[in-house]
Amino acid sequence: MSIAPIDSIASLSSDLFYDILKRLDGPALASVACTCAAFCSISKEESLWENVCASVWPSTNREDVKSLISSIGGFRKFYADCFPLIVNKEVGQYQWNNYLEYPDDWTEAEYYGDTSEFESITPSDFVSIVDIRFKGKSICSKVLSGIPNANDNGGWFYNCPFRIDLLTYADRDDNNDDEVTLSVSDGLPPITSMERERKDGKLWHELRDGLFLSWILVNKKIKQAANLASWSPLDGQRHWPTDKDFVIRFGSVLPAKDILPSQVVQCILVMKFRVVHIEEEGFETTLKLTELSMQLEDMEGAHVNGKNSLHILKEALSCRRSKNYSEVIESCHMYSKVQNELKEEKMRSESRLDTLCILSGIAAFMTFWYYVL
Repeated sequence: MSIAPIDSIASLSSDLFYDILKRLDGPALASVACTCAAFCSISKEESLWENVCASVWPSTNREDVKSLISSIGGFRKFYADCFPLIVNKEVGQYQWNNYLEYPDDWTEAEYYGDTSEFESITPSDFVSIVDIRFKGKSICSKVLSGIPNANDNGGWFYNCPFRIDLLTYADRDDNNDDEVTLSVSDGLPPITSMERERKDGKLWHELRDGLFLSWILVNKKIKQAANLASWSPLDGQRHWPTDKDFVIRFGSVLPAKDILPSQVVQCILVMKFRVVHIEEEGFETTLKLTELSMQLEDMEGAHVNGKNSLHILKEALSCRRSKNYSEVIESCHMYSKVQNELKEEKMRSESRLDTLCILSGIAAFMTFWYYVL
């Protein structure tokens, strides 16, 4: 069999190029686009990036999500904005002495910032696009338009702790409206009793190591998007608050400069599973997703209110990102380290104050009896 010689790569059909590129993932497609003009031109096709986005985020197959992505710049821009994760290196510059407390004499305008700027931010501008995978398999895709129970004209939302419970308010036209469950057929190890699980933690380790979360926040007004999750879990807690519950936390560190005294906050994404069946009950081991929520906390562990959260989330959509996953995780761990140091310093400070108060009381008592006697 003879093989026809090829004079140059430019002589190949563009359809052949397209067929090659559509088989690549996002990073490979971006790299190939830099090799030659032909690949660069074809790699700009929106259909290629639509396929890439669908493979990473199954929720982008929804027609309403496709329309949303097209309205904010297309799938290529969406991938470039949401595949890299938010990284914040300013955490390492944080020092206890530099931490500013909320002044008691701050006016509402000083606390909340420029009112005219805030009026341009409304809860209805935001859309949450959430995907969960377990060992590479998609188990849940949810889309939430706006922020639940938040009136654009103000009210309790702006002054109460910010929180989104996705399972309660996600759009009901999702393909998987039923309960989200994981079982042995999905890759979970079978467990015969909770007592044995407490000892070896086999189910817990498989669950923590296999989960993958993406929580993309889109602002329709400013046409920006960002992934607030950390892909893999940052930490977790097993057998809490009950023996059959597993809590897993994802998240990111967001800038809050000129919004909060701490200058940075943590976006905490909580995923909670409950054991509903074990092998000794005559069923295969099954877990049910009972919570999927978002909240923001400052350095002292206080929940950020709704009004400041809208400012922070808007700023997060344009902050620095990185494709270096280890760099992202390092910034999250640095935040936890600094937060723990802050708590320890406060405990030492309070302990010194308590000791001073006790000594002052003893001195006052002895002085009183000295003059009495």
